[in-house]
Order: sequence, then C-alpha cells, then structure tokens
Amino acid sequence: MTGAPVLNQTHLFLPSNPPLGCPETSSRSKEQESLSLLKRCRNMEELKQVHAHILKLGHFCDSFCAGNLVATSALSAWGSMDHACSIFQQINEPGTFVCNTMIKGHVKAMNWDKALLLYCEMLETGVEPDNFTYPVLLKACAWLLAIEEGMQIHGHILKLGLENDVFVQNSLISMYGKCGELERSCTVFEQMDQKSVASWSAIIAAHANLGMWCECLMLFGDMRREGWRAEESTLVSVLSACTHLGALDLGRCSHGSLLRNISALNVIVQTSLIDMYAKCGCLEKGLCLFQKMNKKNQLSYTVMISGLAVHGHGRKALELFSAMLQEGLTPDAVAHLGVLSACNHAGLVDEGLRCFNRMKGEHKIQPTVQHYGCLVDLMGRAGMLKEALQLITSMPVRPNDVIWRSLLSACRVHKNLEIGEIAAHMLFQLNSQNPSDYVVLSNMYAQAQRWDNMARTRTEMASKGLTQTPGISLVEVKRRVYKFVSQSHHQCDGVYKMVHQMEWQLRFEGYSADTSQVLLDVDEEEKRERLKYHSQKLAIAFALIHTSQGSPIRIVRNLRMCSDCHTYTKFVSMIYEREITVRDRNRFHHFKDGNCSCRDYW
Repeated sequence: MTGAPVLNQTHLFLPSNPPLGCPETSSRSKEQESLSLLKRCRNMEELKQVHAHILKLGHFCDSFCAGNLVATSALSAWGSMDHACSIFQQINEPGTFVCNTMIKGHVKAMNWDKALLLYCEMLETGVEPDNFTYPVLLKACAWLLAIEEGMQIHGHILKLGLENDVFVQNSLISMYGKCGELERSCTVFEQMDQKSVASWSAIIAAHANLGMWCECLMLFGDMRREGWRAEESTLVSVLSACTHLGALDLGRCSHGSLLRNISALNVIVQTSLIDMYAKCGCLEKGLCLFQKMNKKNQLSYTVMISGLAVHGHGRKALELFSAMLQEGLTPDAVAHLGVLSACNHAGLVDEGLRCFNRMKGEHKIQPTVQHYGCLVDLMGRAGMLKEALQLITSMPVRPNDVIWRSLLSACRVHKNLEIGEIAAHMLFQLNSQNPSDYVVLSNMYAQAQRWDNMARTRTEMASKGLTQTPGISLVEVKRRVYKFVSQSHHQCDGVYKMVHQMEWQLRFEGYSADTSQVLLDVDEEEKRERLKYHSQKLAIAFALIHTSQGSPIRIVRNLRMCSDCHTYTKFVSMIYEREITVRDRNRFHHFKDGNCSCRDYW
C-alpha cells in the first residue's frame, strides 16, 4: 500500500460494521475520519482529495474541520499558501484559530505584509486576537523592521491584557531588538515577572544585533549566575560576541556548553564555531573543526577561506577554493570576495587578477563595488598606484568612499602624495565624515614637511566637528575582556610601571622608537612619549602582569597597527618568550621569537 493515495486507504480508518446510532454520533465519526485523513496527507495531491472528501460529507461548514484543512495546507512543508488562501476565502466567518493559522502561514512563506494586512482584517471584522496571534505577528514586524506597526501592536497587547504572557513578552523583546530599539527591549525584559531561557536568548540577541558584544557577554554571565542553562540560539549569539571581541577562552566555554547540551551540532552552529576560532586567532582549531564536518556547505567553505585570508595564508585559501569547486559547490559573490581578500593579504597580485576575471567569465558573477575595492587594495598594497587609479576611473560601478580610502591608505604607505591628494579630494567631494581621511592626508603633508597644508587640513577637520578615532585594544585575561585606549591615563599604575620597564629592556636589546609615526611638529622626546602609550603596548603590559610565564597573549585592535607597535611587539615576543596574536582592522599578526607571520607585509 506504500505510495498509494490516502483516499485509496480510507477503509483502514472506517469501522467494518458502522454502528447504528443517532445521526450526531455518525457525523462526529465521519468528522474524525476526515481529520485522520488530513494527518496522513503527504503532498498537495492527497490534500486536495481529502478536501473534496470533506466537501462531499458536508463537514466544511464545521469551523474546526475547515481550520485543520487550512492549517495542513498553510503549515506543512509541502503545503501551498495559495491553496490555503482559496480555502480561507470560502469560510464564511473565520474564527481566531483560522486567522492565526493564516497569519502563521504567511510568516512561514515570508509574506510579511500579508500577515499584517490579515491582522487588520481580523480587527475590522471583530475577530478577537489572542496570545497565539501576537508572537507570529511581531515576527513579521521584526523582519520588515516595521517599528511603528510593532509599537501599535504592543498597544493592542496592553489593551487586551496580554502583556504578562511570557511568549508575547519574548516576541516583543526580539522585535524591538531587531528594529534597533534596544531600550524598549530592555524595558520589556526588566518588567517580566517570570523570565524563561527564551527571554534571556532574546535580550542577548537584541544586544548582538547592535554590536554590543561586551554587554552580550555580561548578560550571558548574569544568565548563568541565575542558574539558567543556555540553549543553542543563545550560544550562537555568545559565539558572535566572542568572535568580535577575540575572547577565545569564553568562546571555548561556549563550545563546551554546546557539546554538553546538544547531541549533534547543525551546519550553522559548526560554521559559527569555525568563524569564532579563526577570528580569535586559533586558526588550527578552526581548520580541525572544518575537516571533521560530515557535511560542508557553501557558507562553511566561505568562512574557512576568509579565515585563512585574514591570517595571511593566501595559497591555502586558493587551494581550499579549488576543493570547493571540486565538491560541486558553486561559489557566490561572498566566496569570491574571500578569495580576493586572501590574495590581497598575501600579496598575490596575479592570482587575484585571475580570480577576478574568472568570477566574471566562468562563474558569471557581476563584480560589486566590494570586489573592485578588494582589487584596488590588492594593487595599492603592491605599490601599483597608477594601475589602481586607472582601474577606479574605468570600472563600471561608481567608486564609493571605501575604494578611495584604500587608495589613499596605499599612497600613505608608498609615500605618493600626488595620487594621495587625488584620492583625498574625491573623498571630500563625497562629503566624507570619516576623520581618518583628514588625518591620513595631514600626516602625508607632515611627512613631506608641508606644514601649512597639514594645518589647513586639520583646521578643516576641526571645523566639521570631526575628531580622530582613538586607538583601542582589547585583551582577554582569565575570561574577562579588558579595554585600553591610546594616551589614556585612566589605567592602573602597575601598567605604566610595566611599560617603563619594558621600554628599558627593549632598548637594551636594540629597539628604537620609530618617531616618524608621530606626525606632529614636536621634539623627539615628546614623540617617544606619545608612542609609549599606544593602546597595544598598554594591553601587552597588562597581559604580561596578569598571565603566567609562557602563556599566549591575544589582542584585538580597532585600527591598523602602526609600524612602531609592530616592531615593538616583535621585540616583546622575543625578550619575554611569549606568542602574541594581534588582530587589527585588516588582518592577524602572529608574533613569535621576534618574527611576525605577515613578514612585514600588511
């Protein structure tokens, strides 16, 4: 009987000798038969047969039977919302259950607008929503970023007295979080009398959505202290926070929690773990997890390629890209961006150009401004400034501020003021509000000792109310993340004593501060003092004080590492016999025994 239509098996559900009795009992029996047949449906063809059977028996007028017919069509994996809508339109007075089912079906089919319109129809026809209506409806608002509609629905929830329903509250936290209204999310969370695991997951995700990674980890700590065991979605948000903060130890703890609580990790979670380990400086662990995956998808390969790229392993990234193609997976625009980035960090100009041309020709992917930006950066780092400028002026898409900024940065490295002025002029024409553009140009003028131009650029920057972004370094010590700011004098005295001690030891071993990095018209002693308190040096000093001899140090920076900090850290790794990993704005630097993995190409 396997594979036969459901109605051909009807005799399996009907009694061989139907009992004699009242018509009501017989009708109820046939109704149960119809519902049983609905549960057995495996495709739309069988559902349509059952639909016809229900109409023949005259049970369609029964709201419960009609509602189940709508639910099967709207919510089954093989269902059809078009068919569900046609059934819904035939129901004379649909009740709350049927309307809720249709709203849920529209959300499942990503028809967010239709879900909200149906809710409006419910209100107009006098159908009263309940606590099952709002969680799904708020999900539609979240996807549409429809904050005004979400706030109106919140008002309806208050009028109906459903504000204390935990499922409704969790949905409100999630909706406000995804719409960027964090304060409202926190208000709902704090007013909850009884929180659930989902409540904690929603508030942590709300902070993650706005990139408030430190707050994510603080909330996760509060959650654990209150005795809650994190679920999979919570740990994925925590992994994202660890990834952005470079908090490897906390990431390892989250990985352990996942292994203890979940028997089999899905591809999304496994990929998140690979991303976390790679971006926290533990590339070997990320590679190990990737190789152990039973099933890899396009995203898994893309994340691993990007991980190899930021660690400077351009050749390995290209090999993995070839393996991805051999697996029969089609690379998308993001995968190609990862490959171009790998070529960029490794200085593989010819390979990068071949990849770019192959993307357009073989894979039929139209390059975006991000792809062109990566190519410009690749050429700029290699000193091909004229070629990079020619590419920018001839490319079919309009260059954005990121592309001109890449060229300006390359001009600073290669000391080409002529092309640098062109790039800066184009940035200013785009009304750039990024203070680094003015700082880089003024620094180039300072290097050329054109002090009047430097002063003019700084004055223009000040007139626009722009201030230079301070250097920030994060370091994880004993599962806590500490932040250090360049030139800040709010750190503990012990750090400054350690900085002075390190300075003397490094000088004894041959270190000399690169005062050319301080582009101000001040004396040499003042320049050395300014270099001494860069955030990276403060973070290293703190880690040396508070970690055991020989343990690795991992630092995350918000800006590109200056050449003085680079040389300084190489000396520290040799003198103090520490492995130091620094993730700056562009890539990873692994310092060991006085050398860096970037081979001074960054």
